[in-house]
Amino acid sequence: MKDAKFAVGLIVQLLAATLIFSVIVFWRGQWNTTRWVGLGIGLPALVGLFVARFQLGQSFAVTPQARELVTRGLYSKIRNPMYGFSSLLVVGFALAIQIRPILLVLAVLIPVQLIRSRQEARVLEEKFGDEYREYRKKTWF
Repeated sequence: MKDAKFAVGLIVQLLAATLIFSVIVFWRGQWNTTRWVGLGIGLPALVGLFVARFQLGQSFAVTPQARELVTRGLYSKIRNPMYGFSSLLVVGFALAIQIRPILLVLAVLIPVQLIRSRQEARVLEEKFGDEYREYRKKTWF
């Protein structure tokens, strides 16, 4: 059952990624420098977000939970790669479709992600203690 939920989650994420990428590619407008920069930021961010979600595996949760301390892959360098890549995706998307007010989403998204990352850190520190504190010393954000 858990494997099925994990697979469905990845499929949903892949479909969302495909939709976002399609909007960027097929959006009306000129293929100017701003659009190319947006695509150059957005596409790697989309891949990074998918990889981070895959590497998080069964530990992914909408609410802060401490199922497992994931320290492999992207998580060996960055504690919250999904937050970072999702923010970069918004930047890339806004630049690519050239609707700059979409960048205002970041004014909400970033504070929410910072709050969530602190909540997650507390939950992980409570469960994993020194192991989590050592992990924090070796990673960024």
